[in-house]
Amino acid sequence: MPATLLFCSDPLNPRRVDDHFFAQAEAVRAAGGTVALLDHDALMAGDPAAAVRRVPRAAGPMWYRGWMIPVDRYHDLAQALSARDCVLAVSPECYAKAHELPGWYEAFAELTPRSRWMETKPRAVPSESVVAGLAGSLGVGAGIVKDYVKSRKDEWDTACYVPDLRDVGALRRIVARFVELQGEYLAGGVVLREFEDFSDAAGGRAAEARVWWLDGEPVLVGPHPDEPAVCPEPDLSMVAPAVSALGCRFVTTDVARRADGSWRVIEVGDGQVSDLPVGVDPKALIGPLVSR
Repeated sequence: MPATLLFCSDPLNPRRVDDHFFAQAEAVRAAGGTVALLDHDALMAGDPAAAVRRVPRAAGPMWYRGWMIPVDRYHDLAQALSARDCVLAVSPECYAKAHELPGWYEAFAELTPRSRWMETKPRAVPSESVVAGLAGSLGVGAGIVKDYVKSRKDEWDTACYVPDLRDVGALRRIVARFVELQGEYLAGGVVLREFEDFSDAAGGRAAEARVWWLDGEPVLVGPHPDEPAVCPEPDLSMVAPAVSALGCRFVTTDVARRADGSWRVIEVGDGQVSDLPVGVDPKALIGPLVSR
């Protein structure tokens, strides 16, 4: 039986799919699948029962395609759907594993920049001694600050890039600014990553590819949403075994060629909340989902 896909509804018209996902929903219908609607605002406000009130009862297994959901809210969503005799195709445990860096890091440790992390509450800035201890195990050189899900690369110099991890004062300033900007949306904690050089031959940043994996197979290789017009052709021979080791049904890997020619995994994500770049035919992703 064709799958059901759960999309975020339009906040101003709750009977309609949010415009950002409308073309994907149309692709579901064209493939013979079923579209259900989620009130994302209600879920984020802590009312999961209201969030799923438009989901048909006993709709069976379903994929989610929509805006990011914190891990705890995803648990709430799964429970609310269960009360309506529905089940998410991606369990809360697998969602957390693919969505947050501590969950996926071990499987990809040889393919991604070295990373260390600590759990942190929103707006809580770690002390100099704590960040120094975290950075100490990464050795010398530059680093990147992020949380379990996102960085602030648009604030590169003030909330992301650390030129020297041994400069504890500068490191803590970057961490403090990052925590401040993330505010209540800080996901999980603070992560420090080794900086790796992804510059291309012209001195610019190498383009990333976003690879969509379904049940361990790459069903779509496309550009990264930040550069939808550029799509490199990555070597996935080392990435595929790591995806299999992770053991999650629907994931994305953002990969780029390092300056030394090695293909590296920049980020891993749950495929349900990974954005589809502009210009990519939604049928290429939706077709495999509907048929599983």
